Amino acid sequence: MTIDAARPVLVLGIGNILWADEGFGVRCVEELHRRWSFPDDVLVMDGGTQGLYLVHYVQAAKRVIVFDAIDYGEQPGTLKLVRGEEVPKFTGAKKMSLHQTGFQDVLSAAELLGGVLDDILLIGVQAEELEDYGGSLTDPVRAQLEPALSIACRQLADWGYPANPRSGAPAPLLHGGIALGDYEAGRPSPDDACRVGDSRFFG
Repeated sequence: MTIDAARPVLVLGIGNILWADEGFGVRCVEELHRRWSFPDDVLVMDGGTQGLYLVHYVQAAKRVIVFDAIDYGEQPGTLKLVRGEEVPKFTGAKKMSLHQTGFQDVLSAAELLGGVLDDILLIGVQAEELEDYGGSLTDPVRAQLEPALSIACRQLADWGYPANPRSGAPAPLLHGGIALGDYEAGRPSPDDACRVGDSRFFG
């Protein structure tokens, strides 16, 4: 994807879809893209686990919405809205390795490169399950997709970028069998394949 500095609004889903509720952010932007289109100034992006590869997108933006899973001991499925300078404290429910870059680092790097955000909103959900490799969203977290999307659409409208319902199916945001329907249809059941990581390696 070409970096377009003329897009002042970034809607970013981050997380790893292979680890159950860790995929919440990515599933949010997938559904947002499927259901609505936005003015050209808005970039809806699957940030996945790209880490520092996201820096220039954040640097180019003036306003950012981030969907992410959080793990701060709340009731599973609890939505948490965090804005501005508080955002770095709450992003990133799970690091898969010591080498994975958190979104806190992305924000810091973007600022060092001259990026200045007018506003940033984190729409986070308290994860229930982060250890189910190959799992999908748990029910409490899945139930918050719709409220999270509603919040994002209201915020975008407040910024002057209203959502327009799509009349047809867009090109998919996710490819290669990782779109939600394909992913859930193709993954083995827990009985057929162990999906819980060995704590000696994944703890």
